[in-house]
Amino acid sequence: MNINASIIDQRINGIIEDHPEWLPEGSDLDKKKSAAFTLLCIATALDISMEESAELLTDGGQDAGVDGLHVGEVEDGEFMITIFQGKYKVKDLSGAANFPENGVQKAINTIQVLFDPARKVALNKRIEPKIEEIRSLIRDAYIPTVRVILCNNGASWTTEAQRWLTDAEKSYGDKVNFAHFNHDSIVKILQRSKSVDTQLVLNGKAIVEDMNFLRVLIGRISVQEIHRLFTQHGDKLLERNIRRYLGLHSNRVNLAIHETLTDPRKSDKFYFYNNGITVVCDKFDYNAFQKEDYQVQVKNMQVINGGQTCRTIQETLNDSTLQSTSPESAYVMIRIYQLAETEKDFVRDITCATNSQNPVDLRDLKSNDELQKQLEMGIQDLGYTYKRQREEGSGGSSVITSSIVAESVLAIWRAKPHQAKFRRKEHFGKLYQEVFDSLNAAQALLAVLIFRAVENERKRPTQANPADFLPYASHYISMLIGRNLLQNQKIAYKDISHRNIKTLLDAFEAQQVEQHQQATAEIKKALLACYGDRPISLQQLSATFRRGDLLEMLSI
Repeated sequence: MNINASIIDQRINGIIEDHPEWLPEGSDLDKKKSAAFTLLCIATALDISMEESAELLTDGGQDAGVDGLHVGEVEDGEFMITIFQGKYKVKDLSGAANFPENGVQKAINTIQVLFDPARKVALNKRIEPKIEEIRSLIRDAYIPTVRVILCNNGASWTTEAQRWLTDAEKSYGDKVNFAHFNHDSIVKILQRSKSVDTQLVLNGKAIVEDMNFLRVLIGRISVQEIHRLFTQHGDKLLERNIRRYLGLHSNRVNLAIHETLTDPRKSDKFYFYNNGITVVCDKFDYNAFQKEDYQVQVKNMQVINGGQTCRTIQETLNDSTLQSTSPESAYVMIRIYQLAETEKDFVRDITCATNSQNPVDLRDLKSNDELQKQLEMGIQDLGYTYKRQREEGSGGSSVITSSIVAESVLAIWRAKPHQAKFRRKEHFGKLYQEVFDSLNAAQALLAVLIFRAVENERKRPTQANPADFLPYASHYISMLIGRNLLQNQKIAYKDISHRNIKTLLDAFEAQQVEQHQQATAEIKKALLACYGDRPISLQQLSATFRRGDLLEMLSI
């Protein structure tokens, strides 16, 4: 029995026992284990909560070979689709069985038919709205990049299957790539918080200075040394990095780095093209008697800027076709900051200031904002826990994250449901002041609890024959419920406070079913005015809610 496979099997049993609601209803134990394994793979690979991952499960009949599906946000006219296919051997925990060849072939066939807007495919109700939303984006000229993650509790696929995958990737250019994920991958990521104590070999001269009880070293490091470090330590070097690796196939900056490294005319000038790498550590030491080519001992090393560069270097140098043309004279500037553990806020400030090559998730960087601290205190007084930082995670109905507050408030009180859903990366950027300015704890809490109730109805409808638009309309329904609730209670938004929040919540809970039905009826009326009596496809519905076409009619 493989130890890592056994560890994951124990976790799967825990998911089945503690959270059966996350898994398909009516399945036998083997199918539940398979679904729980896929769920764990999704959460670990995407670095999201188990609750969020449960929303992405599509396993069941007529799933087109897709067990999990994640659609990223549109950036620069492009968006990422991540497909998960899970194969779990319940009785074989040796970790030696290859990923099945028929599963590989099915994954390749899926890509060929699933995202063609003109193709008719029979799909279950869990996956169909997601696929039609993707097809709607494609019809609107947004460009998809597809990442297929094949998961099992065994070894990778056979050599023959790899040839099929290589041919498939070539046929799609840089728009599709396949990756293997297994029990070892999960355990490796779960253990990545261990401290990285290592040695860096620098080239040439370096500058070392002591400033205000802090130390800094600025030098030059070869791409081969970066490759060695990331091959040895991997994502453990990126624990403090606010941005995960975006992937060579899905990011223009990373692709440009790759092209520079592989171009003999440019690789020796790589140092000048790149912004460099920023490292923080608890302590660094070197031989001060040397004048150059230092070997630096680093304790608790973390890359806080340049993670994209490092991972792209690793992936580029891993390409066997480039071994003979490996860029021997390619270097990167490296800055090493020795900071005490008490300087966590300073680390975050450095991270914010130095990350500029790719857009970042700003939620962590706003976590120390005064508005966030005020909300934390106010929501705690109302009996809930407010999580300002992403790494704190979520857990239970009494926990509220800053991200769900932003999404709920923008949809309900700011009356911008389309931006709440489709511009999530801007909630803590361009839209931050609009969302959080003058927002009190009671207003935030009421918005979150309304949105949660609407989302629960979307996930597990209690009404017979739910409307076709329900998978796309949660933010709109929440907005209408919030507006109607205040009108019924004769309370203005600005007057929501700790003094009347209980009254408002009691009124919402007492009339929740009726309010949801009223909001749904309003949306049906608006769609009728927009489209008339003719049938509306899921692709059209997806586009309608994404563009905000109904807002003017709903306001009337």
